[in-house]
Order: sequence, then C-alpha cells, then structure tokens
Amino acid sequence: MQPLPGAAPVVLRMRKHLAGVHLPRPDWPPGTRPAPFNPLAHPPAAHRLLAQAYEVGGGSVAGFAGWWKSVRTDNEYDPTLCFVAVAQDSGRMLGFAQCWTSDWIKDFVISPDFRRRGLGRALLLHVFHAFQRRGAREVALGVHADNPSGAVRLYRSLGMEVAEVRLPPA
Repeated sequence: MQPLPGAAPVVLRMRKHLAGVHLPRPDWPPGTRPAPFNPLAHPPAAHRLLAQAYEVGGGSVAGFAGWWKSVRTDNEYDPTLCFVAVAQDSGRMLGFAQCWTSDWIKDFVISPDFRRRGLGRALLLHVFHAFQRRGAREVALGVHADNPSGAVRLYRSLGMEVAEVRLPPA
C-alpha cells in the first residue's frame, strides 16, 4: 500500500477491542517510566517529539503555537488522556500519546532513539488500560500504511485490527 511519490498516503483506521479483554500489564523498559501529563510543562517537549518523529514520515504537525492552541481548545481534549513516558534519571520525554474523549488515539510517538526497545508497547498498553478503566469498549487510531517507524507492526502486535482503509482520492 505504498503511495506514489507526492501522492496522498493510504490511511489505516485501526482499532483494539477492550470490553471484556484481559490486557497484559505494561512492562516498562529499564530506565523508563510513565509520568502524569503536566499541561503547563509537557507541551513543548511533546511537540518537539512529534515534529522529530514526523520529519521522517508518517504524519505532520503544525508549529508549536498553532498545535498547542488547537489541542487545548478542542472539545475532545482532556489532559488526563495525554500520556507521557520519561527517562527515570533525567525526566526527558521519550514517548507521548495524545488521546481524545471519543476513544481515539490522536497522536502516538516514541523518540526515534528509544524505538524497538519495548517503550512503545508499554506506553500503548498504558493507554489501553486507561481507556478500559474509563469503560471504553474499543479504542482506535489512524496511521499511514507506509509509516516508516514500525507503528503498524507495533499496533498489530498488540491486537489492533484494520477497521477501514482510506485510499487517496483518485
């Protein structure tokens, strides 16, 4: 499902059923831990992480001021649905998940230097547990089919299924 150069990407809508499902506990890699999202301190680091990850493909993000305004003024924004993974020693943000009240994972990003170490798996399981505690029957997200980060593989490994394929306009 690779788009032609310059063409709009193929987008997969993936979902994970949560109702009545036993989820494994997150296994945080050594030196990492979850941290509560602080809307006064974390947004710049979250934006930098999104911008860094999206530089190599898989999405895009507006400049910080526009991005943060659009996030915090969106009707679906709830700071308790933003999730952060940090380095234990420095507190540096290594992963970020921004979710909406509609049981939608809006953005999910892991620092490129911490990919394929289990951090994405731990953070995504953390998100799944949070939505399950809220009573969500399922959680969903959108991802470019050609995302170079390994995101689609991660999502599938945690039981997410493709619910819809959105092809670029003809």
